[in-house]
This record gives sequence, C-alpha cells and structure tokens, in this order.
Amino acid sequence: MNVKDKVVLVTGAAQGLGGAMALAFAQSGAIVALSDCNEEAVREAAGRIAAQTGARVMATTVDVGNSGDVEAWLGEAQREWGRIDVLVNNAGIQLNRASDELTDEEWRRVLNVDLDGVFYCAREAGRHMIAAGRGGAIVNVSSVATRFGLSRRLPYGVAKSGVEALTRVLASEWATHGIRVNAVAPGYAETELNRHAFAQGHIVRSEIEAKIPLGRLAEPKEIAEVAVFLASETASYITGQTLFVDGGYTVLK
Repeated sequence: MNVKDKVVLVTGAAQGLGGAMALAFAQSGAIVALSDCNEEAVREAAGRIAAQTGARVMATTVDVGNSGDVEAWLGEAQREWGRIDVLVNNAGIQLNRASDELTDEEWRRVLNVDLDGVFYCAREAGRHMIAAGRGGAIVNVSSVATRFGLSRRLPYGVAKSGVEALTRVLASEWATHGIRVNAVAPGYAETELNRHAFAQGHIVRSEIEAKIPLGRLAEPKEIAEVAVFLASETASYITGQTLFVDGGYTVLK
C-alpha cells in the first residue's frame, strides 16, 4: 500500500478515527495535512504524529461546513507542497435525539458537517486534482447507519446515506481524470465518541458486541489501514464503492 510522499489531507483529524488515519498515512510515508475545528487538539495531534513518525505534517483549524474555510485550507496545502494527492473526508458529528424533537438548527448542523462538509472538501480537492492532471484518490467516511433505521440518529443516517450517493456520483464523473472516489463504512470502534456514548447510556456495549460476529469493537487502526488501502495504488481498480469494516455487524444484525 504505497502512499510514500503522497500529500494526504485528513479532516476531523484531532482524535478518534481521523487521528488514527492521519497516523497510519504518516507511518506509510505520506505527507499529511490534518484539519479539525479544535485548534489546540489538532495541533497537539500533528505534533505527536510528527514526533512518532518523522513525517512532514501540517495542522490547520477548519470548519468543514464552511466552504471558505475549506478553500483556504486546500489552497494552503497546495502552496506548501505543490499538489494534493489524497483527501480523506472523516469529519463528522453525532446527535442523539428523537426525530420529533429535532430543531431546525440541530438538523442543519449535522447535515452541514456530515454531508455539506464532505461535498465542499471533495469539490475543492477535485478541482485541484483535475487541474493538476495527475489523478488522485478521495476516501469518504460513511457508516453502518446507512443500512439500518437507527433510532434517534435521523440526520446522521441521512447524511451518511448522502455520502455514499456522493461517492458513487463523483466516482462516475471523475474517473476520466484518474480520480478514484470510495468510502469506508466503519462499524463500532474504540473511539472517544463511542466511549462517551457507552458512558451516557446511549448505547450498551454488551448489546453491541453481541451483534458483532467477531465479538468486539474495532481498533481505530483497523479502520485507518483500510483508508490507506483505498487511497493507495493497491486499490487502483476500485472506485465508487463503499467498503464496510464492521466485524460482520451488518451481516448479523
């Protein structure tokens, strides 16, 4: 899975799956630009990854739901390294709320980050990749939520279903430019987000594990390495696909 010296941009990279993905790319020899809305956390993550791997790393504070922020960030990466080879659209937020209690603001906020943000980043990366004429790869992060009617997760499920549709359409449009667009759909992983959900009683760990044929949650590294695979030349004939990495959750459930 050779991504050595590729310029890789990762959103939502301060922690969780995004942090694991940024680390995995750096460990594979890539140049990595991390972004997150949490300035202190993303700079700390970038410093830690650079110290661990010796990779060239950049950290930027970005609200992916703001197209101006996105344009500025990709422009910065282009100026710094002269190209953009890979984009990983990981940034996302969750909301546990009954559908009839959702406010307009809550609905729009989740859709803005989880779907609009993916579009803004993909559109801007696509423009840079098309202009450069060297191809590229985009990896979007979907979810097992696209396969089930998960209660109290309406805007999240809608957004992630949109991400899969966006993945297919962009793959179709940009194939002639040598740009591959795929998605990884994680199941439940050992992240801060899920640990918080367990602690709050939003989901019950034992019930989730009982529905996973492999009997455990994923380690973030196991999801991250699939993102590296999809971005690498090893996956050169894969585009428009959503790859579920869920320990069999979608099979058994």
